Amino acid sequence: MKSFNTEPEHPAAESGDVYAKSDPTKNVDDDGREKRTGTWLTASAHIVTAVIGSGVLSLSWAIAQLGWIAGLLILVIFSFITYFTSTMLADCYRAPDPVTGKRNYTYMDVVRSYLGGRKVQLCGVAQYGNLIGITVGYTITASISLVAIGKANCFHDKGHHADCTLSSYPYMAAFGVIQIILSQIPNFHKLSFLSIMAAVMSFTYATIGIGLAIATVAGGKVGKTNMTGTVVGVDVTATQKIWRSFQAVGDIAFAYAYATVLIEIQDTLKSSPPENKSMKRASLVGVSTTTFFYVLCGCLGYAAFGNKAPGDFLTDFGFYEPFWLIDFANACIAFHLIGAYQVFAQPIFQFVEKICHRNWPDNKFITSEYSVNIPFLGKFNISIFRLVWRTAYVVISTVVAMIFPFFNAILGLIGAASFWPLTVYFPVEMHIAQTKVKKHSPRWIGLKVLCWVCLIVSLLAAAGSIAGLISSVKTYKPFRTIHE
Repeated sequence: MKSFNTEPEHPAAESGDVYAKSDPTKNVDDDGREKRTGTWLTASAHIVTAVIGSGVLSLSWAIAQLGWIAGLLILVIFSFITYFTSTMLADCYRAPDPVTGKRNYTYMDVVRSYLGGRKVQLCGVAQYGNLIGITVGYTITASISLVAIGKANCFHDKGHHADCTLSSYPYMAAFGVIQIILSQIPNFHKLSFLSIMAAVMSFTYATIGIGLAIATVAGGKVGKTNMTGTVVGVDVTATQKIWRSFQAVGDIAFAYAYATVLIEIQDTLKSSPPENKSMKRASLVGVSTTTFFYVLCGCLGYAAFGNKAPGDFLTDFGFYEPFWLIDFANACIAFHLIGAYQVFAQPIFQFVEKICHRNWPDNKFITSEYSVNIPFLGKFNISIFRLVWRTAYVVISTVVAMIFPFFNAILGLIGAASFWPLTVYFPVEMHIAQTKVKKHSPRWIGLKVLCWVCLIVSLLAAAGSIAGLISSVKTYKPFRTIHE
């Protein structure tokens, strides 16, 4: 095992990416870093992995709360909003010129270049708070899918009304162990293979869900649907209708959001063609693909289950048979979340490591790496600091998931708090600053209206999430089995 030092010696290290130091014998990019090799295709895979989560299977519930008209309309509207703001954010990767300007490696760097001041700190709180919440939420969601496999087999053997209670904690622990290993992947640039695998998994389980919904509709066993969704006095109370509608709008809006990792994804792209053009193409492909699956899953799921649509028609057993297909779909969800966890965790890892390298550049524990040969994988560089810090993060996030099994309700609140600043406000404000949009011009007014509308959506969704959270807290017991 060979030890070598990675102390910053060039501008690339100052930006915090101490793992991507360029070899003098290799080609480098304009910032002195090792030449990037990402394409719009790999970026699309990152986007799909980040956006299409198991939440796609809960969109039938969202449409059930809103009805055919409002549900479909909101799905389409937020797909356009997400794509529109993502193109503005992609143009801000370089500053001041979107093609020839200086690179920004993180979302906070972008905000610092264009807006500065306290908005940089606001961006950091919103981005990293959201990322941390997602990693905890994914641990819970993966365990739910794995528990569903055991329950599906139990129901098949003993009947649909059998007691098939299972604990999710062993599955959370197993998921954490896998993430400890994968977290040693040095940076975002090395995640392409994992994102492609995760994207394939997301397509697979979404397609299975669509197929099962089509089979149900074709068989004639469908639920009652209507234009305005759940009926007050029949399906829900008036208060439930209001809060659930707010929550459903938020679920749809947040389901498209990937601004938290857009800049990090764009930083993996090669510079020819220009990164902003490749990223816009990747965004178009990613958002279009996502919308296609969202509409199919949401609409067909609602058609199959009607106003009684479950929160997730695979893990909540909207379907029981064929059990082996349900097992396979839930396994695909778990595999997808394994990759998606890393997509959202890598920016957290690199943010902390950047600060540590900047503050303690002479500390050997932080800066030293060791080269080891791993069978079948070849040479791999291991940092003791990276091993300790990233392992500690995964362990803590796993323990939090175990303590707060209702954390997904909290995640809805975190999503509401971060959606507006990260997906709408900052991209719009930076676009105005970059292109010097004239104040009170029609374009300026239109952009400001968009900001205010999305802020209202976030506030309403936050209110709905708080109502759901209060309901969860009332029945909360630490470390209890939640999959009964």
